[in-house]
Amino acid sequence: MKDCNPTTFPMEPGLKLSKEDDSLNVDPTQFRKWIGCLRYLTHTRPDLSYSVGYVSRFMQSPKETHKQALKQILRYVKGTTGLGLKYERQGSKTLYGYSDSSYSIDRDDGKSTSGLVFFYDGAPVAWNSQKQATVALSSCEAEFMAATSAACQAIWLQRLLAEILGEKEEKVTIKVDNQSALALTRNPVFHGRSKHIDTRYHFIRECVEEGRIKVENVSGTEQIADILTKALPRLKHEEMKNQLGLKEITSLRG
Repeated sequence: MKDCNPTTFPMEPGLKLSKEDDSLNVDPTQFRKWIGCLRYLTHTRPDLSYSVGYVSRFMQSPKETHKQALKQILRYVKGTTGLGLKYERQGSKTLYGYSDSSYSIDRDDGKSTSGLVFFYDGAPVAWNSQKQATVALSSCEAEFMAATSAACQAIWLQRLLAEILGEKEEKVTIKVDNQSALALTRNPVFHGRSKHIDTRYHFIRECVEEGRIKVENVSGTEQIADILTKALPRLKHEEMKNQLGLKEITSLRG
């Protein structure tokens, strides 16, 4: 891949792959090696999290179409080798996060993908893109489950910061872009839209009631976690990448 043509986005928007693919089988050992290398990069490159996680679902029996999707990620990496996260003191020691989900994006089992990213002092410190454990019956339910996962991460980060800084735990704000899911996090009454949801996902309600978590609405255009739930068009990908704080490393040098 050293001589490949670089590209500006890691995955074609709307791409939906399946394990039940009719294309030719490819070498699973080499496929897994590539995935392993890319997984290391996701620790410092949140813009790769969704695409790498998505193709990782096909490691057991990869097909030619899966390999082509993987190659595009490698082409994207080649074109963005200078990207890095910039951390600088801004004076506002506030922990806040974004939570989002795609609805029924997996062709094999219909499960949605959750995405979350947390910022501290204006820079990302934790992020995740992961297929949800259960099938959501609506976009509201998918967003609600994603918000609960974000709440669990928020509590852990909240305690970690309190221990490191020696300060009391501060309320963490989580931003979601689904009004119905937002209402569910604040409504302690079970009703038709929520009574079937696994009890563990209602953990976020308890956090809100106790004042440990605050859930706010954010417009879809400003939902930074969107890049962690689906493949975005080039311009949207660039916008979200910038909002994540990814910059050319050469521009970070004095």
